[in-house]
Amino acid sequence: MKTDQIAKTLVEYCNKGDFETAQRELFANDAVSIEPRASEGFEKETKGLKAIIEKGHKFESMTEKVYGVKASEPLVSQNSFAMTLSMDMAMKGKERAEMKELCVYNVKDGKIISEQFFM
Repeated sequence: MKTDQIAKTLVEYCNKGDFETAQRELFANDAVSIEPRASEGFEKETKGLKAIIEKGHKFESMTEKVYGVKASEPLVSQNSFAMTLSMDMAMKGKERAEMKELCVYNVKDGKIISEQFFM
């Protein structure tokens, strides 16, 4: 799959809130996920698809309710793309808030090999 196709497919999955299917379909087994900083039991860097999926499960377990998810149209170059992701949600024990981040992805051999988030 080409970078623009991967980007479009990821946006579609994100808008459905189906992050795990996106990861299983689009990510390389040795992909890396990089957060802005380590926080609330999350490492700054997560290596490997299995660990990335487990990180997603942990995030879901901390979530009270998701009111909406919106991914922007991707900005695509040859082997990378970026998009914004907005999530209207309430974390357990916290008030409803909107989380917005810039997400940057690198692609190699038809799979996402890295993702990095910026707040």
